Amino acid sequence: MKNIWIKNYEHGVAATADVTQYSSIIEMFLHSVDTFASRVAYRNFGTSLTFQQTGLLTEYFASFLQNHLQLEKGSRIAIMMPNLLQYPVAIFGALRAGMVVVNVNPLYTPRELAYQLNNSGANTIIILENFANTLSEILEQTQIKNIIIARIGDLLGNIKGAIMNFAVRYIKKMVNEYSLPNTIEFNQAIEYGKQTPFSPIPISLDDLALLQYTGGTTGIAKGAMLTHGNICANMAQAREWIKNKLNFGEETFITPLPLYHIFSLTVNLMLACNVGASNILITNPRDIKSFIRILRHNKSTVITGVNTLFNALLNNPNFAKIDFSTWKISLSGGVATQKNVAEQWYKITGLPLIEAYGLTECSPGVCVNPLNITAYTGNIGFPIPNTEVQIRNNDGCEVQIGEAGELWVRGPQVMKGYWQTDEETAKVFDKDGWLATGDICVMDNRGCIKLIDRKKDIIVISGFNVYPNEIEDIVANIEGVREVACIGTFNEKNNEIIKLFVVRNSSKLTKDEIIAYCRKQLTAYKIPKIIEFCDELPKSNVGKVLRQKLRNNE
Repeated sequence: MKNIWIKNYEHGVAATADVTQYSSIIEMFLHSVDTFASRVAYRNFGTSLTFQQTGLLTEYFASFLQNHLQLEKGSRIAIMMPNLLQYPVAIFGALRAGMVVVNVNPLYTPRELAYQLNNSGANTIIILENFANTLSEILEQTQIKNIIIARIGDLLGNIKGAIMNFAVRYIKKMVNEYSLPNTIEFNQAIEYGKQTPFSPIPISLDDLALLQYTGGTTGIAKGAMLTHGNICANMAQAREWIKNKLNFGEETFITPLPLYHIFSLTVNLMLACNVGASNILITNPRDIKSFIRILRHNKSTVITGVNTLFNALLNNPNFAKIDFSTWKISLSGGVATQKNVAEQWYKITGLPLIEAYGLTECSPGVCVNPLNITAYTGNIGFPIPNTEVQIRNNDGCEVQIGEAGELWVRGPQVMKGYWQTDEETAKVFDKDGWLATGDICVMDNRGCIKLIDRKKDIIVISGFNVYPNEIEDIVANIEGVREVACIGTFNEKNNEIIKLFVVRNSSKLTKDEIIAYCRKQLTAYKIPKIIEFCDELPKSNVGKVLRQKLRNNE
């Protein structure tokens, strides 16, 4: 079944895309800055930056890193902030200076943050003030030497920015007190960068661009090494897929998913920049009321999201009042799209939810449905241009059409490997460069792929992977816990949630105490929603806890 999907591509979509059109992400970025100079690139809290303005700010920031901090090419720089105007300035500025970007979830606990900073070897961090308290708790445990503090209002203008920063700190009280040495403010860094000319850094497609942390197809979080070539390839592949639907230099993307997540980073930051799209950055998509207000007052054409976000929008009566006449693409990724959500979305918006599939290790795009579909397919679509896939059994042999097996991928978007973890890298690559995804799929006779199940026990919450081993390791430290097992289950809204089975040493241990402990150690989306006390856990003959039996009893 060699590439049988190509003949079923939408008319005009080529089997291959030019994945070497640009020599680096930065060459792509600067090309867009020149081509779309006066066009709005980013909009947030009612303030806009044109491509030209963004280009200048990234140059100043790159100059600051190069001349003031004197960081060398390849230094790892962490970015810990939500969707704000500062984010594209920080990431493109860091890449211009030859840095390797380490994206950090702003909601990490101190323990999680310390692990990622130490594992990556980051020596510099750009962090939103709202989360600086987390860094202050573990700074001495890390190699961080340079701390750049951003505030929400930094790029909103002097008066508006000052009002915003005052409100965030003193009215909404969103900034906890913190103590960090030798910090520099984001706007001050920009000013310093203006004073010294920036010397462009030679960057090639083989150079590392991102350490994007993921559990991959095995347990503990690891840094997927994504090169400039990986990201440029995935941009080119996606650009080929959308070219029939979008007019470059005329579109407006809505960006509710965090840019530190690989799906949003590649599609909403990189691809949108590449095609000259204006980008409306949503800082807090959980505020559905405000999100819908933004949608009502902006004529957008592309929206990306995950199933839970689309479902939340549909459940707000004001969503149906939006004028959808300009909308062209609704792209769903991260987790499987539910049929009822897709059908309701089409009924209200007149657009199908285009389901895509990818993984961090693939930058992330692997498969996507054609953009000309008119209804929910229940599939993850066809492999994108320049991408080879195989579905293999447990012996590593390719299975027949219609037979389930593990999806394997090969293509220019596939990562270089895991950061400083050769053993883990070897687990997911074969000798011919094929990557094991860990997902069980079926391919039909058109080459269309359906995702069946996850091979491992990964739990997916709002598009983010949660790993049972991590949860179990934390809970096992609680006094009174003898054994613990973690699985994913579903609530009444059919959203996946975390459930714990706990065997206690003491009947005095309560569910509330376990939840309180987890809140101190884990990001919010990793907190268990259900806890069940039991007398014993099902085990294999070698003592391994059988999570599948726990799931089967749900």
